Amino acid sequence: MTPPIPRSGERARTVAALGPATVQRAAERSAPLLHHVHPDGVVTLLFPDDHALVAAARTEPAVLVEVMDLAPVPLREPVRGLLWLTGRLRALTGTRARAAALRVAETRPDPRLLDLGHGATLLRLETVSLVLADSEGTTPVPLEEFAAAQPDPFCAQEAGWLRHLELSHTDVVGRLARHLPDHLRGGHIRPLGLDRYGLRLRVEAGDADHDVRLAFARPIGTPTELAGELRRLVGCPFLAATAT
Repeated sequence: MTPPIPRSGERARTVAALGPATVQRAAERSAPLLHHVHPDGVVTLLFPDDHALVAAARTEPAVLVEVMDLAPVPLREPVRGLLWLTGRLRALTGTRARAAALRVAETRPDPRLLDLGHGATLLRLETVSLVLADSEGTTPVPLEEFAAAQPDPFCAQEAGWLRHLELSHTDVVGRLARHLPDHLRGGHIRPLGLDRYGLRLRVEAGDADHDVRLAFARPIGTPTELAGELRRLVGCPFLAATAT
């Protein structure tokens, strides 16, 4: 059986919450000082006043924002997924810019927002389409589905947990090998991802990289439930403390 996975809207919201991002216009790519993807798909971007995109935004050009999902541990192929948001870009000024900055700060307080009006300008992408590319394939995500979904409940803690597993519990990672097909057990096993449906491993073998999902018995939503599922997968009682 194929293990259950988060729906595309949830996966897209999770990637959107992680970053980093670049903006592509024609053949040029630019990294903003700050970006934030809102639940409705709108993207707020902070750029220096003298950046070419700030001047170009007066004509509301079509641009693509690419948000990259990077593995939290160093892998030879670190990109886990990409979210592409396309639409029209325009600059915000005056009270509209300040209101947009406050909206971002409510969810993502960041001192760089204080540069607004002091050398930096807020740009707004009115998204018309989203496309997600990850281990499940490449698929368009309707804006309605994106807005209705929530990021994975563990996305804010995932990086720290997986780094801890990689650095401090290599024996635990080794125990997970018993769930792998025989032909993959000789490769270098790395923790790749964690979501409410399961744990993902990357097997770096001599021929290629292979990703394997170890499904939880049921979707989970709390660290306590996560600890129980990890104990079930590896049989290590001390993991209850590790996950909390």
